[in-house]
Amino acid sequence: MHYSKKLALLLVTALLTTPLLSSPAAAKELLNSSYDVARELFAEINPLFIAHYQQQTGETLSITQSHGGSSRQAQAIIQGLRADVVTFNQSTDIDILHQRGNLLPANWRDRLANNSSPYYSTMAFMVRKGNPKNISSWADLTKDDVGLVFPNPKTSGNARYTYLGAYGDALARFNNDEQQAQQWLQTFLSKVVVFDTGGRGATTSFVERGLGDVLITFEAEVNNIIRQFPDQQFERVVPPSNILAEFPVTWIDRNVARNGTEKAAKAYLEYLYTKDAQQVLARYFYRVYHPDVVAATADQFPATTLFTVEDVFGSWQQVQQQHFASGGVLDKLLAQGRR
Repeated sequence: MHYSKKLALLLVTALLTTPLLSSPAAAKELLNSSYDVARELFAEINPLFIAHYQQQTGETLSITQSHGGSSRQAQAIIQGLRADVVTFNQSTDIDILHQRGNLLPANWRDRLANNSSPYYSTMAFMVRKGNPKNISSWADLTKDDVGLVFPNPKTSGNARYTYLGAYGDALARFNNDEQQAQQWLQTFLSKVVVFDTGGRGATTSFVERGLGDVLITFEAEVNNIIRQFPDQQFERVVPPSNILAEFPVTWIDRNVARNGTEKAAKAYLEYLYTKDAQQVLARYFYRVYHPDVVAATADQFPATTLFTVEDVFGSWQQVQQQHFASGGVLDKLLAQGRR
């Protein structure tokens, strides 16, 4: 064989059989499917985790986000969105990934601390400058001249907490009289001037379109809006009786197996429990569990008596079937309010 041809053949063989040690491995990518109003939160947390993960493992990682109403996000995953992790605001939107898609096990809550909820919140009312309608409690929201803004409970976990928070408070005020509580809730729902699909849309309706007198959303979101729009001098009201709103997270077993991202996905969610991440969460006005952060931020969270969904309504599965399924209590109350 001619020398030049032989040399060329040897070079090609070497390229095919020798690892390219000088070329860096492709970065793994995680997709986090999250609720509608978490954009800014994860825009801050993600770079911190990427640096932490590289320091711990030497591996390069990138994280992309998908945001929307949590129920819509869950449906997109069932239909094929290959999210590695979900950081939602209601556990039923994770349960459905098991029930309809068999994408993860039924016991996903048991895999991380606090029912796989690294942080939590409650509902708050954002009112306009000076609180002109004198809103201080859930009962005040049905005054004649009050218009409400919050998302549609059919598409938003945020709004389901609002509905259940209002319902639970009404049951307490009416000594667990279901009929009286539902009559009040019918009036409450009739006060809604617009049902957006997600929390961010509701915020836009209230802040930019000027609709309504009270925006009901997570306490964390209210505080962030007030900080973002200081010129409007919005005010926060946290009612004395309120609902515990957990923010469940999990990796999607089938997707991380297909994507080769199981180790990174688990590390990402575990990082949310660390002091560094909990400090960020508290800066975004989420209530957290790390004892050092709890002590340092106690002054920014008003006292309120929290009840859980399970204490008042039973399991989330029962709630979904009884209240939010087609023809359930929510549909009936909305229909009665239109008469």
